[in-house]
Amino acid sequence: MSWFSALHKTTGLPVGLYKKMDRETKNHRTTRSFISSSPGETIDMGERVARGLEQGDFIALEGALGAGKTVFVKGVAKGLGIADHLYVNSPSFVIVKEYPGRLDLYHFDVFRLDQEGFTDTLDYRRYFYGSGVTVVEWADKIKDEVPDEYLEIRITHVSPMKRRFDLRGHGKRYSRIVDRL
Repeated sequence: MSWFSALHKTTGLPVGLYKKMDRETKNHRTTRSFISSSPGETIDMGERVARGLEQGDFIALEGALGAGKTVFVKGVAKGLGIADHLYVNSPSFVIVKEYPGRLDLYHFDVFRLDQEGFTDTLDYRRYFYGSGVTVVEWADKIKDEVPDEYLEIRITHVSPMKRRFDLRGHGKRYSRIVDRL
């Protein structure tokens, strides 16, 4: 029996999606890691995260090209009740796309911008502190503009089909979101 099968038998978690908890209690940060074995599992994870989101929430996504950031955002869109969630695509050339749902989704991709280019391009504050949920791909490029409290998600390739998601809640509210997963 594989380690994943044993974990599934013990916890009831899907074999392809396990969770490993390593909690940091100081500074109200909680971290959890997940492995996704398919785009479908990545969408499911995004949907689960979205269930705990509220107006004004912020998700910072980091990861290499092809890591699964946009696929994760499709799941967030699904969880926010966006009917055409599978049509969510990367706003690489337009910087931000808005999708109406239970809560509006503001999807940013800042891959082509640096800190100064981003702040000079648009009034990002109306999105970051607005009435919807903001998700920023390549958020590490604009660290100085990211709110003090947010959900950080780092995605890394494990193998051609597997991705590791490290979720870290910055602040009490986001730590509670991570705790509930």
